Amino acid sequence: MELQTYLRIIRVGWVWLLLGTLLGIGAAAGWVALQKPVYTADASGFVAVTGQGEDTGSALIADNLAKSKVKSYIDLGTWRSVAEDVITQLGLDTRPETLVDQVRVSNPVDTVNLLVVANASTPEGARDLAQAWIQAMSSEISRLESRDGGQALVQLIAGDSAQLPRSPSSPNWRIALAVGGLIGLAAGVSGAVVRYVLDRRIRSAEVVERETGHPVVGTIPLEKSFTDTGRLVPFDGGMSGGARAKFFRVAESLRELRTNLQFIDVDNPPRVIVISSPLPGDGKSTTSANLAIVLAASGQRVVLIDGDLRRPMVANIFGLIDGAGLTDVLAGRALFDEVAQPVGVDGNLLVLGAGMLPPNPSEVLGSERMRDLMRTLSADATIIIDAPPLLPVTDAAVLGHHADGVMVVASVGKTTIETLKKAMLNLEKANARCLGVVINRVPVRGRGRGYDDYQYTGDYYAAPPSATPETVTAAGPAKASKGKARTSARVDEGPGIRRSTAVAASTTGDSASPSRRSRRAAR
Repeated sequence: MELQTYLRIIRVGWVWLLLGTLLGIGAAAGWVALQKPVYTADASGFVAVTGQGEDTGSALIADNLAKSKVKSYIDLGTWRSVAEDVITQLGLDTRPETLVDQVRVSNPVDTVNLLVVANASTPEGARDLAQAWIQAMSSEISRLESRDGGQALVQLIAGDSAQLPRSPSSPNWRIALAVGGLIGLAAGVSGAVVRYVLDRRIRSAEVVERETGHPVVGTIPLEKSFTDTGRLVPFDGGMSGGARAKFFRVAESLRELRTNLQFIDVDNPPRVIVISSPLPGDGKSTTSANLAIVLAASGQRVVLIDGDLRRPMVANIFGLIDGAGLTDVLAGRALFDEVAQPVGVDGNLLVLGAGMLPPNPSEVLGSERMRDLMRTLSADATIIIDAPPLLPVTDAAVLGHHADGVMVVASVGKTTIETLKKAMLNLEKANARCLGVVINRVPVRGRGRGYDDYQYTGDYYAAPPSATPETVTAAGPAKASKGKARTSARVDEGPGIRRSTAVAASTTGDSASPSRRSRRAAR
């Protein structure tokens, strides 16, 4: 893995690192609290040769003899007889083998000294044990080195007496806490790495493009102020003074998505766009509604159709009358002009609800009348169709086959790569074109952060002093702006399906150029 990957793991998994460190320190503190304190004292002695001459040669021979003897006396310090002598001196009630384990005898390098280090549960016990052990070793050496009851040639002379220890030598709480913290940190790092590797949920646009092979055409940040009844940007595209600061991130990301759609195919931009998602709850309906608003705010004529004939949401999002809609137009019970509801103050956006829910949504959406309706409306407007999710049902794939393309909305931290790839596979099977992926609910801070706040809400977008925010409300069919071009689709009754007709009337003239009209006619 690259350094950037490790930094991302630390950034998104810092909670694991902190939690592991705290748990390690806590476990070490608990271990220290459960341990009995151990006190350590030491006593020393030196090996001397008796009866040595006063000349230099004799002194050198005696010193070499003492150094050769002191090595074997280290092992003598672990003898059972020495431990039994100490037990007798101190009146202890313990086994010699247990007492030997509490004592360590060593010889400092290039010396004739012996150092006895003793451990006990009390300071006095450690001091007495070290001092008694030196004396017991001295007695045992004198017994071994004496000849015929005479004076021993080599003796162990007690040196510095043992001192009373002031604090326990074990457990060392500083070292224990440090080791516990390091072990906990290592465990936290391991957990963060494993979680990062096994986490297949969408976290970045780079992962989506690498895994699916489709471009990410937009990233929409998480807006916590959105609710079930209020999740729309202002109808001017979020450019009003009061709403600019509140919805700036969402509105700016939608305008970026609008621009990317225009450059998907410069010569033949998509006119009928189906918006779906792998599973419910990814925000496809909210994205469809807000994208339609932003497109209409740029001056384009937009028709938003609720193609989700299973769980329609568009009319509820806009707070419109939920009655007749798409199914009524397709069945010939109503005209498009009668059920499409203008939204906003300029009349550029028309919203067509789902209407009465049919028992066979896939067949209705894949009918010839639906294709004729899309073809007719797209001659003078951009069509946005909110379709059902791709994995549970085939409705979106059916619509995408006859549309210019499908945009797939995926949620950060919810949609997995496998789920998204399976949804793309369903589109490929239906021979539908995928325009790209829209990543929704991108966190502004924390894990998965992918949207930078450039603070454009200050002087860069400051509203003129004379500007006042407009109050925009959803208007009914009778409140459409006068003089604007409107499209009327009519499906005649009869045994056969007749083509829908469109009538464009405007006192100001059609805004489309002749060349643009000819291209549409050719399509």
